[in-house]
Amino acid sequence: MAAKKNAELEINEQIRDKEVRVIGAEGEQLGVMPVREAQQLAHDADLDLIKIAATATPPVVRIADYGKYRYELLRKEKEARKNQHTTELKEIRMTPNIDTNDLNTKLAAARKFLEKGNKVKIALRFRGREMSRMNQSKYILDDFGEKLSDIAIVDKSAKVEGRNMAVVLSPKK
Repeated sequence: MAAKKNAELEINEQIRDKEVRVIGAEGEQLGVMPVREAQQLAHDADLDLIKIAATATPPVVRIADYGKYRYELLRKEKEARKNQHTTELKEIRMTPNIDTNDLNTKLAAARKFLEKGNKVKIALRFRGREMSRMNQSKYILDDFGEKLSDIAIVDKSAKVEGRNMAVVLSPKK
């Protein structure tokens, strides 16, 4: 995408507009002038004329070194990608006969995930005879969601998926 964006930039003789708003090499406004005059200013400064805002009226051009300008754009995009946070779906698995201390450990792990901004899927796994008592174990998931209600909201309520029953929690904004 970065290469595509840079390919769209018009420089020097590629700029076909009649009049443009010119920004100088030091960032100062030079005003609106014909393209030929702006190209001459860029040529005299031994720099390039780069169209930076094509949709503006009149279009905005900058007098700068094209290679350096492109490098700065790529660096800013890389920095933006580095700082963005993607939300992950973390899964916590339990069985219906979970003990209180184990449940508290799972709650602490879920709380940690939610505080980091991730969604959490709590899955209750049933095996063998546990399958016959699926509906009676739903309270475990409800309690789990209730205990985390201060920092989370229930995205998807308890739903049976094969041998599992799952709830999805997402952090409050």
